[in-house]
Amino acid sequence: MGRPTKENSLTRQDVIEAAICCLEKEGEAALGVNRVARELGIKPPAIYKHLDGNAALRKAVVLEVWQKYLMYCEQQTAQLSTPREMLLAGGHATRNFARTYPAFYRLMMQYQLQPSDPDAGVVIQKSLGFLKNSLRLYELNENQLIDVMRMVNAAITGFISIEQAGLMTLGRSTDESYEVMLDALLVAIEHIRSTS
Repeated sequence: MGRPTKENSLTRQDVIEAAICCLEKEGEAALGVNRVARELGIKPPAIYKHLDGNAALRKAVVLEVWQKYLMYCEQQTAQLSTPREMLLAGGHATRNFARTYPAFYRLMMQYQLQPSDPDAGVVIQKSLGFLKNSLRLYELNENQLIDVMRMVNAAITGFISIEQAGLMTLGRSTDESYEVMLDALLVAIEHIRSTS
């Protein structure tokens, strides 16, 4: 990323983007103040003016990655109108994001966002809003919506996590299995909708 022209020109966003660059190149182990300072060509104390240590740096990166993911999903589903299209496109967008940015996806799944944290709350609400919007045409009651959201999240994130870990070793194409799973989710949603 290179050294800023003036030390005072360094912004919080510069630090976050440098950390994301480190994450992409070296994985989660690179998310530290010292490593990011080296990436920027500055001394570590300069980062503390913007983020209070490794925990704050990690949280800021997680929130930024979530925003990138949600923006990507919104772009992939923007012109769709049926629940089936939206769910399938959202499932494909999530898997494509995980394949394109594996370190980002792993970090997202390992960091627990807290609804009581105002910064994380915004991302949580946006994520829930995206999923609710994808399911809105199913006309689910509140309990059904929660059950469906949990089921969809568990299936998609579970599949991707197992795939990323290299544990899908049987001969069948994982792409084909993923399509079958998404189709099965659509059937399961209809089942949940038909129950009270």
